[in-house]
Amino acid sequence: MQSDAWTAGSLARDTNARRRNAADTVAEFLARARAYDEVQPQAWISRASEAELLAQASTIEARISAGEALALAGVPVAVKDNIDVAGFTTTAGCPEFAYAPERSAIAVERLRRAGAIIVGKTNLDQFATGLVGTRSPYGALGGVFNREFLSGGSSSGSAVVVAAGVVPLALGSDTAGSGRVPAAFNSLIGFKPTRGRWSTRGVVPACRSLDCVSAFTTNAADAALVDAVLAHFDPEDPYSRRQPPSQSVSGTRFRLGVPQPGQLADLAPEDASRFAAALDHLCSIGAEPVEVDVSALIQAARQLYGGPWVAERAVVLEDLLERSPGAIDPTVRAVVQAAKGLSAIEAFRGLYAQQSYMRAAERLWEQVPVLLLPTTPTIYRISEVLAEPIALNARLGLYTNFVNLLDMCALALPAGFRANGTGVGVSLIGPAWTDGVLLELGARYLSVAKIPRPQLDMRPRPACVQLAVVGAHLSGMPLHWQLTSRAARLVRRTRTAPVYRLYAMTDQVPPKPALVHTGAGGAAIEIEIYELELAAFGSFVNEVPAPLAIGTVSLADGSSVKGFVAEPRAIAGALDITADGGWRAYLTRLAASPRASGVSQ
Repeated sequence: MQSDAWTAGSLARDTNARRRNAADTVAEFLARARAYDEVQPQAWISRASEAELLAQASTIEARISAGEALALAGVPVAVKDNIDVAGFTTTAGCPEFAYAPERSAIAVERLRRAGAIIVGKTNLDQFATGLVGTRSPYGALGGVFNREFLSGGSSSGSAVVVAAGVVPLALGSDTAGSGRVPAAFNSLIGFKPTRGRWSTRGVVPACRSLDCVSAFTTNAADAALVDAVLAHFDPEDPYSRRQPPSQSVSGTRFRLGVPQPGQLADLAPEDASRFAAALDHLCSIGAEPVEVDVSALIQAARQLYGGPWVAERAVVLEDLLERSPGAIDPTVRAVVQAAKGLSAIEAFRGLYAQQSYMRAAERLWEQVPVLLLPTTPTIYRISEVLAEPIALNARLGLYTNFVNLLDMCALALPAGFRANGTGVGVSLIGPAWTDGVLLELGARYLSVAKIPRPQLDMRPRPACVQLAVVGAHLSGMPLHWQLTSRAARLVRRTRTAPVYRLYAMTDQVPPKPALVHTGAGGAAIEIEIYELELAAFGSFVNEVPAPLAIGTVSLADGSSVKGFVAEPRAIAGALDITADGGWRAYLTRLAASPRASGVSQ
């Protein structure tokens, strides 16, 4: 699905020159998107309609006809769903958190002004907390070359739709490596600019003082093109910074920092081999390797989750943690809840440690202008990360976490592939404001590396079953984890046909409702529909306790899916709560008036 013509630079040039019509690009995007929907539809959380896309294309054509030259004319762009886009709901990977922004993030506004077509919002590790791509109620994502393995995160959907050739450019975000780890696994360029170089206004914060908007592309020229559009000082963003004069590589030779012997001992053998090959390529374009001590950087990396910065992640989730903790992915919740035990004393200790590591980094930059590191030490299967979600995620950030903490910029580059087809990456890292240097060196590296890509993993999706849940398995409810642990994907929220009554059963721990088909006299009840692979559905059904059962539920649109139903004994002594219209509404009413129910739960 990749081609030299399907790049941001090529599309923009052809559209500006009237060799290509933006409407034709929309048609091609739709064809590519539909083809990959057969493989990983969960890459998207929401997508623009064809009519909306054609309206954007028409506006672009009118601007070009009026004489404008647009840097991103007619380029389809996907946006990570923690970045606001007017007209789309922002979920940050959490349906309970969702809101409709009044305006787009400034990064999106600047892309639109440059002629980009915003095509949709992509999946992510919830609240951008993770490097794996598995922490989302919308479904886990696999890498495009082997879907058994991680896509990387948190910008999983953005990386996947670029690597699959659906779009040539996507925005992600990067706090701990979220814009670089997925680039490595999917053989992409992942550009994390200097903090404050691109405005983060309109981005749901992860760690606001460290967050960056990032970009995924298939070539360095496109990354530089996006940087030219987005780099600016935004007076409305407290974390935006004024840029000093740009830097460039002086001459053909340059000093390149590489870790001292033994400091990459944790690399898997294939990753070590690809790193060595990447270093050879860089030497061929003028790099002079200089061994440097990176131990302080690795120690700093552990601060991002092991230090007080986890408290920053809790700031945006404070209300949700209090109001509906079950709405948060269990692993994300475990990470963020750790902030509750942190004190101001520990925060200052962390800041003191950070300053010490910053000084060590300054000494490193006195020796070399650029550092080369692996992007990740290895890769894991999705099943491995679901079984051990925190420790394996932490290991993936070993060479990325410190970059944001220590005010650096980074460019993730492809370095080849493992025998299992997954991508290996390396990263060029520099001090703040050397973004142009990294982009220049990245382009030179890619001109000699010439890394062939394997075929995309286009195997048909496993057989799946859609399941309607009505009570304790809803997002935010106590048993929702039984779905997320099986990589269930939220398909939609809807209502049943108006033929059901809903009852609050007695003596259930946790409290549960019973959905009963009554025909006449029934009502439409709120439900959520999830998609599970056939084997996961079977194991789920095996755990459903009587008097509940899995049957067929009729929906408001006339279709039907498998879903929770109840045996007649379930309503013995139960309270009819049909008038509430759903379990969530009933619990809200109950919380406001605890004596509203006489049912023992």
